[in-house]
Amino acid sequence: GHYNKLGMDVISLFPSRNPIVFRYRMSKKLSKVVRTMDVLVRQMNDFGFTQRQQVTPSMQWRQTDSIMIDSDKDIVSRSRNEEKEKIIKILVEQEGNGGLMVLPIVGMGGLGKTTFVQLIYNEPLVKEHFSLQRWCCVSDDFDIGNIARNICHSQEKNHEKALQDLQKELSEQRYLIVLDDVWNRDADKWGKLLTCLKQGGRGSTILTTTRDAEVARVMTMGVPGAYNLEKLGNKYMKEIIQSRAFRVQKPNSDELDVIVDKIVDRCVGSPLAAKAFGSMLSTKTSMQEWKDILVKSNICNEKTEILPILKLSYDDLPPHMKQCFAFCALFPKDYPINVERLIQLWMAHDFIPAREEDNPDMVGKEIFNDLAWRSFFQDVEQAPPPTGYYVRRPKFRYIMVCKIHDLMHDVALSVMGKECATIVNMPDMKSFINPTRHLFISYREIHTHLDGMLKKQSPTLQALLYTDPYTYVSPPRLSKHNSLRAMQLCRLRKLPIRPRHLQYIRYLNFSNNWWIKKLPEEISLLYNLLTMDVSDCDSLCRLPNAMKYMKNLRHIYTGGCESLECMPPDLGQLTSLQTLTFFVVGSSSSCSNVSELENINLVGELELTGLENVMEAQAKAASLGSKEKLTHLSL
Repeated sequence: GHYNKLGMDVISLFPSRNPIVFRYRMSKKLSKVVRTMDVLVRQMNDFGFTQRQQVTPSMQWRQTDSIMIDSDKDIVSRSRNEEKEKIIKILVEQEGNGGLMVLPIVGMGGLGKTTFVQLIYNEPLVKEHFSLQRWCCVSDDFDIGNIARNICHSQEKNHEKALQDLQKELSEQRYLIVLDDVWNRDADKWGKLLTCLKQGGRGSTILTTTRDAEVARVMTMGVPGAYNLEKLGNKYMKEIIQSRAFRVQKPNSDELDVIVDKIVDRCVGSPLAAKAFGSMLSTKTSMQEWKDILVKSNICNEKTEILPILKLSYDDLPPHMKQCFAFCALFPKDYPINVERLIQLWMAHDFIPAREEDNPDMVGKEIFNDLAWRSFFQDVEQAPPPTGYYVRRPKFRYIMVCKIHDLMHDVALSVMGKECATIVNMPDMKSFINPTRHLFISYREIHTHLDGMLKKQSPTLQALLYTDPYTYVSPPRLSKHNSLRAMQLCRLRKLPIRPRHLQYIRYLNFSNNWWIKKLPEEISLLYNLLTMDVSDCDSLCRLPNAMKYMKNLRHIYTGGCESLECMPPDLGQLTSLQTLTFFVVGSSSSCSNVSELENINLVGELELTGLENVMEAQAKAASLGSKEKLTHLSL
């Protein structure tokens, strides 16, 4: 870090042939650094910051191996306990049978198959029994290479090598692998993956979840053995609805009880439907409103299953919340969504209504929490950020992530239609002649096709999110896309920034662009920009000098920019700024010093480096102790 840099600077100034002078002047410099740190530490202590080791998160975390935070967890756990114990007994006794066991869990959408398997997966007895556990979300795309990479946490691009990595990972291990939400009916694909999975030790098991009995038949090679998950009992369904509908205290009303009982009958044993109805009822304050919900509940039956109920729940949302959720159709199914970035994308599209006393970030968090409580989002948890090939710094900061239930995702898709396009496989270019407002790309082999694809897009494109951090792409020409409000581009050798084409841009994410050494000065002309993310741009050494004119900037992410020399001048003029993750104190008078932080009300984390360039008066002026919303300070 900066101490190594300090040592190199000093050695170049004071040759080793004069060691006495070197030691004297070096001690003075170190004393200055220590005094500066003392001032900052006193401010930290006054405010109540605690010193913590920057521990790298355990690699045992998996996308769906999560703690269920819903208030309904206890109800679901109690209701499924007998079935859970039955499956656990099968898993543990499998050891004596020798061969690999494949056990599909089958049930309609929204029945709680994933939640049920999570309960089994996290059971202490199961963790003790299996030496290796892995969870892989599969969904519509049964790509054997991707499944292999996900199971063994490999970044290997080559398909066959990824399968070899999987075989090595599983070799002689008694493992439990969960393949969640499988739709594949291709026996050849399954057979090829199964060949690799047979490399494990005795008693290994593959648990799968699927809605399709034919998929289960393919996975068991036609041998009966799938487990059909029972519908949730009415007693527990009623508990779920009442726990949500009556947040504080259940009123004594026989009429309300009758309504709840009738709604339970129409939920066809689905806990997701019960959550949706309970959440809707919680916002209704009159008996007539409850009766209206009961009448609408007629749309659900055994044949339609629960999708109409979820659409009814969506229709019950206020307009701004409808916009916020429908936008999420942009993300692939089972995609772990960064909640903080999602809220910033909502802000970029003006989905968040203005409130006089609250800033839009806080309003966005309230909207997200409300949608999560209504089960539009699930698996909300703290998780380590994703890492790429070349990220060298330890990732000690956790981020909040969430997912969307696949049926809820279907609701969002039904609303957005062709306004969203999501590319995870090589697309048919003919299919992209339709105008699209929001485009998400995570396909690794897109390469030079990106620019050709954008040529076929409408000038009204508002969001372009290219998220693969492993494959270099040619910078797209954005001249006709002057309506862009949000853009994320990784692995570029140069940036496609022309301010005259990006006058409406609010969200700019160039993180993980390791070749970029400086940002063009023209970025300072993007006066509407709210969020700028250049984190993990290892070679980036300079930010635009005129950033002080970007008065609307609220979030600047610079963490992992190890080559950054200093911060641009007069940064304190950005009084709307809330996030500044990495501040480098430079030695030049043309750089911002720490006193520029005085009038910036920072939230979250801040890492300060270059402390040898800080004067004691500047450290005091920074007034870090008064920043009540600063949660992490690293020196």
